[in-house]
Amino acid sequence: MKRAIFLSAALALLTAAGPIPSTPDLGKAEGQCRPGESGPAFLVDLMGLKDRTGRVKIEVYPANDTDFLADDNVLVMAGKTFRRVEVAVPAEPGPRLCGRLPGPGTYAVTVLHDRNADRKFNLSHDGIGFSGNPKLGWSKPKAASVAANAGGGLTTLRIVMNYRTGLFTFGPLKRS
Repeated sequence: MKRAIFLSAALALLTAAGPIPSTPDLGKAEGQCRPGESGPAFLVDLMGLKDRTGRVKIEVYPANDTDFLADDNVLVMAGKTFRRVEVAVPAEPGPRLCGRLPGPGTYAVTVLHDRNADRKFNLSHDGIGFSGNPKLGWSKPKAASVAANAGGGLTTLRIVMNYRTGLFTFGPLKRS
């Protein structure tokens, strides 16, 4: 089971979308934090990035199994929460990104490290992380295992990135 940590998350991201293609800029205007804004928002501390290449994308979903990792177009058209923040990987160690929320509540958060910035998930190359840092298996994590509560202000999340580390193994990188 441990060997499939990252594979399950990758498969979930690749198969979660419905027949409508994702719109890369959907949710970005709503997700970008503004200078001096006090919340509600997640401050996401990215831990264990493999390198400083490419882009990182944070996405915020409703914290239920039906809507978690659902197609962004479907969520927005249904009036459900979907937020996206996408930026070049920050150069500083321990980067922190900010994602605005519609209000206090419980959400599910994903982070994708798109190392070649092609806006496609590559199982062998890219990294992924979830709020709650669940142990990943062959299927997408349950929304309850990635649920994060946000108050009315700024809420800090620490998300550990997972990468392919062997033929069938995925997880946080081992640093020496």
